[in-house]
Amino acid sequence: MMDLTPRSSLTRHGLQALRRCGAAVLLALSLLPAQAQRPVPEQALPESETLRRIVETGTISLGHRESSVPFSYYDSRKRVVGYSHELMLRVVDGLKTELKLPALTIRLVPLTTQNRIPLVRNGTVDLECASTTHTVERARLVAFSTTFFVAGTRLLVRRGSPIRDFADLDGHAVVVTAGTTSERLLRTHIERRRLQVRIVTVRDHEEAFLALESGRAEAFMMDDALLFGARARAVRPDDWEVVGVPMSQEAYACMMRRGDTEFKAAVDRALVRLLQSGEAMRIYQRWFQNPIPPWGLNLNWPPSPAMLQLQRRPNDQPLG
Repeated sequence: MMDLTPRSSLTRHGLQALRRCGAAVLLALSLLPAQAQRPVPEQALPESETLRRIVETGTISLGHRESSVPFSYYDSRKRVVGYSHELMLRVVDGLKTELKLPALTIRLVPLTTQNRIPLVRNGTVDLECASTTHTVERARLVAFSTTFFVAGTRLLVRRGSPIRDFADLDGHAVVVTAGTTSERLLRTHIERRRLQVRIVTVRDHEEAFLALESGRAEAFMMDDALLFGARARAVRPDDWEVVGVPMSQEAYACMMRRGDTEFKAAVDRALVRLLQSGEAMRIYQRWFQNPIPPWGLNLNWPPSPAMLQLQRRPNDQPLG
């Protein structure tokens, strides 16, 4: 049967139907919540310069030491290990959670006592947790986190040595690692008491023990924890002993650039959680009361009263 409907009538009816459909769509869109029509904004970047760069690059630069046993050092496979290095990695885990970063590339930067502060200040290193003492003088150059360890400055000598305390150093040679608080304390001690002491300065703690072992020095002055670490690495640990009443107490803390309060607050939150939860003490026991790599030697050093107090009441203040 032939269709007698004019073509122009079909076109006119079709256009009217399309107009009615379009109006309905526009009405439906106008009834949607305003929020649904706007694009979802991206997550705001942190105000902290350090945290913002970490988010944007997906990388954090961590400073470590090469021979600060048992805090931060190389094992037999050239991997960085140690008590404070493990704490630093746990801090990074906390930062990843806070910043909602599923993955974060860790860039490890070896440091010495001489270059650690300059490399933190110029941005090469974001965070350094090793065996750096928090002092008032250094706090003018860098920021320090909550304290994670308390040490005392003592002497390492050959067993049977006549040197039993700092008063016995007159007429002897003492080795110190250059740029440490021990070097400053020793020079002040010698000047005030007018002692005749030859000071041997070296690059790192490993070289300091070699100077002691070879006879270039008769005592090695350093923080007691590091002295026990050096003793543990000796071929015959029983040939050496740590002596003397501590000349000072040293508060170890992580270093960061000054002025980035948001980054410091994030690092402090992570450290306080580790200290107060008991996790930091479990890590302490692994490195100070159990065999450590690569020698399998045990420092057999229980936590001091100052360390136990630190677990209960964390703080970010220097000592002495």
